Amino acid sequence: MGVGGPQRTTVDEALLRGDASDVAPRLLNLLLVHGQEVGRIVEVEAYGGARDAASHAYRGRTRRNASMFGPPGVLYVYLSYGLHHCANVVCGAEGTAGAVLVRALDPVSGIDAMRRRRSGATSKERLCAGPGRLCAALGIGGDCDGTDLLDVRSAVTLADDGTAPPLEPLVGERVGIGLRAGPAARLQWRFAVPGARSISRPFPRAGRDPLS
Repeated sequence: MGVGGPQRTTVDEALLRGDASDVAPRLLNLLLVHGQEVGRIVEVEAYGGARDAASHAYRGRTRRNASMFGPPGVLYVYLSYGLHHCANVVCGAEGTAGAVLVRALDPVSGIDAMRRRRSGATSKERLCAGPGRLCAALGIGGDCDGTDLLDVRSAVTLADDGTAPPLEPLVGERVGIGLRAGPAARLQWRFAVPGARSISRPFPRAGRDPLS
């Protein structure tokens, strides 16, 4: 599937079953593909459903978050602050509204097109260093919401080129979660690939910490 480089295969839905906090680190080093633009997932955040006060689904289903309630492998795209689109991989059982926000990618191919879309980026590493930036670089917008990422015919897909997720990812608190989310603001549900140069923000330390 795709654009040069190592052989890529589709992702098995079984990888996306389970709580978002368990699925999130499994997504590290998979590929997010939109046309000729490809990026390796190097940073993610997990969001639960009704049990997670920081989740869009905390107060139930709406027209905006409907894709979160779909089956594993659906792409949930939302507009943040009316400015930036953000891409999430839906996981868990259908109806539970678990999702993993893709926070950063290492660009793999289609980099010239990414640079045209992100002309203000100061380096290759900053092209996709943030959820809004990566969607802009890959051309992922609101029209992609609800896409089946596991269908090779889809405009946006998840792919696997055999690069395993890190055994000990970087772990930290999610970004921008206000205190009004209560204990959810302290959950260690942000994960990243150690040494990746496109991570959106630094981590305080390496290793996977237990939830607090």
